[in-house]
Amino acid sequence: MLELDDRLVKPVFTEKDITYMWIRVNNIYIVAVAKGNPNVALVFSFLYKMQEVFTDYFKELEDESLRDNFVITYELLDEMMDHGYPQITEVKILKEYIKTEANKLAAKEQKIANSKLSSAMTNVVSWRPEGIKHNKNEIFLDVIEKLNLLVSANGNVLRSEILGTVRMKSFLSGMPELKLGLNDKVLFEMTGRTTRGKLIEMEDIKFHQCVRLNKFESERNISFIPPDGEFELMTYRLDTQVKPLIWVECIVENFTRSKIEYLIKAKT
Repeated sequence: MLELDDRLVKPVFTEKDITYMWIRVNNIYIVAVAKGNPNVALVFSFLYKMQEVFTDYFKELEDESLRDNFVITYELLDEMMDHGYPQITEVKILKEYIKTEANKLAAKEQKIANSKLSSAMTNVVSWRPEGIKHNKNEIFLDVIEKLNLLVSANGNVLRSEILGTVRMKSFLSGMPELKLGLNDKVLFEMTGRTTRGKLIEMEDIKFHQCVRLNKFESERNISFIPPDGEFELMTYRLDTQVKPLIWVECIVENFTRSKIEYLIKAKT
């Protein structure tokens, strides 16, 4: 596979009744091997979750970081998959008992911590242990949007899209259930309502596992019990016509074979 042209390499291929599914991260190939007819979407979801966990632990996922942290890598794989089935993939739960630095706890404290973890792992809400207490209940929400533009040589905008991420920081006690509403075009069409405001028509929506997908499909409300601390609630894409934030003009003049002059103007 490594010797083939990049255009001929497929993310899923079968050799002698064995299916290989892989992703590439920097200089590392993460490969899943399965017999029969596996659920490819599930496998790729697990591979990307594995990448997310390793990156969170090692900061940078390179072959050197894997070699330096072989024991932790082995422990993580042991907990994340059991007999070929994905198990715990939430970083916050894994970090509670697979620590990069060993912390010595009193025997009683260790017993209480282990009981909390085991209940969280087998609970419906596997990403949030019970008994969380904060002196001050707070939640923060950030919407981060990135603009992609394709502009032709004569200055026409050929394609524009917005890639958005909703990040949250949750410091709430107990097991809170949150609801987040959107000014959503699909919702207004479903209910027959009209508005003068600008409606959102999102595509390629991806949610954190805490979001109740059935609620979103039926009511278009984002209903969830948040993990404790910082997490990424959702990502989305908007296909919308956007004017360039910074317009760049470039004038090129060739004087001689050894001299060229660029005049670049950038204006908002």
